[in-house]
Amino acid sequence: MTKRTIRDVEVQGKRVLVRVDFNVPFEDGQITDDHRIREAVPTITYLIEHGAKIILCSHLGRPKGKVDPHLRLDPVAGGLAELLGRPVRKTADVVGADARAAVAAMQPGDVVLLENLRFHPEEEENEPRFARALADLADLYVNDAFGTAHRAHASTVGVAAHLPAVAGFLMEKELTYLGAMLERPARPFLAILGGKKVSDKIPVIRHLLTKANTLALGGAMSYTFLKAKGLDVGKSLVETEMIELARVLMEDARWRKVGIELPADVVVAAAAEAGAPHRIVSVEEIPPDWVGVDIGPRTRERFAAVIGEAGTVVWNGPMGIFEIEAFAEGTRAVAQAMAEARAVTIVGGGDTAAAVDEAGLAGKMTHISTGGGASLEFMEGKVLPGVAALDDAPAAGAGRASDAARPGSD
Repeated sequence: MTKRTIRDVEVQGKRVLVRVDFNVPFEDGQITDDHRIREAVPTITYLIEHGAKIILCSHLGRPKGKVDPHLRLDPVAGGLAELLGRPVRKTADVVGADARAAVAAMQPGDVVLLENLRFHPEEEENEPRFARALADLADLYVNDAFGTAHRAHASTVGVAAHLPAVAGFLMEKELTYLGAMLERPARPFLAILGGKKVSDKIPVIRHLLTKANTLALGGAMSYTFLKAKGLDVGKSLVETEMIELARVLMEDARWRKVGIELPADVVVAAAAEAGAPHRIVSVEEIPPDWVGVDIGPRTRERFAAVIGEAGTVVWNGPMGIFEIEAFAEGTRAVAQAMAEARAVTIVGGGDTAAAVDEAGLAGKMTHISTGGGASLEFMEGKVLPGVAALDDAPAAGAGRASDAARPGSD
C-alpha cells in the first residue's frame, strides 16, 4: 500500500493541516521525552521551506472530551518553537474563533498549533461536522502521526474525506520500515516479543508465524508458554485461559518450521518489587512461592546469539520488569545485542522504545517506531484506518490526478 506524500503535492502558499503525535510525557509541567516532537520536525521544516502555512493538530493525554488545564498544549508549542528556531502560535481552541483568526492571519512559513483535539468528544467519535470544521481550516491534509493511525478519529480519518490527504515523512518512514519488515525482510527474520500478556500479542504471533523464521518470547508472557509445556512457574504471571492456545501456537510453529525460543533460565524474586530478594534459576526450578521477573544470563546469551545470526530483527515488549533496576538486565541485553547486530533492527514503540532510549542505544537501531498500539496492529497485518484514508500513490507509469479533482477542493 503506497501512499502519496508531501513531495507529491504543491504546498506553496497553501494552508496545510498536519496531524502530528505530540502526546508526550510530562512531569511537573515539563516535557520529559520530546522524541515524538523531534520526529515531526523534518515534515514541518520541509513545509516551512516550501512556503506552506502549517496548522498542526494533536491530542495530549486522555481528557475524555473535556477541557483539562493540565493537558493544554502550551508547553509543547514552546518546545517545538525551540526545535524549529521560530515562533509557534498556540491557539486557545481547535475549531473556534481563535483558531480561525490565527489561521486567517498566517503568512507562508508560519506555524500554528491548535489546542488539544481531545478536549472535544467529537474528535474520538469522528463526528462529521467536527471533521468538516477542521478541514475548513486548510487546503491540504498531511498525516504524520503514525502513533494514532490505528484510530478512526476526526483528525485521522474524517478530515481526509474533505481534503487531498497525503503522508508526512514520519508516516512514510514508519510504513517503509514496517512494511518491508513484513513483506521483504532480510532473512533470517527474528521477532522478539515480550511484555505482560499473551492475549495482547496473540494476533501478532499468529501473523508473524506466517512471516518470521524464529520467534523469541520473553517477559511475563513467556510464563504462559512455559506452563503450556508442563512446567511449574511458581507465582509468575500466567493467563490460565491462554494456556491451551499457547500449546496450539507452538504446534503451529512446529508445523510451519518456525523456531520458538523460550527462556532457559530466569530471574525470580520473592515479590515483583524493588528490594525484594531475587536469584537466578533454570525454568525447571522456579520456586512455588516466587515470581519470574526477568530472563536469566543463559537466555540472554541465547537470544543475543540468535539476534547476531538474523538479517531482520523486530522487537516489541520488554524481557522483564525493566523499570526496576535489578530486573532490567534481560531487556538491556536484548537492546545491546540489537545495537551490535548487522541486521535491520526495528523497535516496536511503547515500553520497548523507552527501554532502548534509557539504555542509550536508540541511535544504534535502524528504526524505532513512534507507535506502540499502531505498530502492534500493523504487525498483526491490519490495515490502519489513518493510513487507508490517505491518497494512494499512482501506479508506476500512471498519470497523477490533479488536486482539483479531490473532494473538498472546491
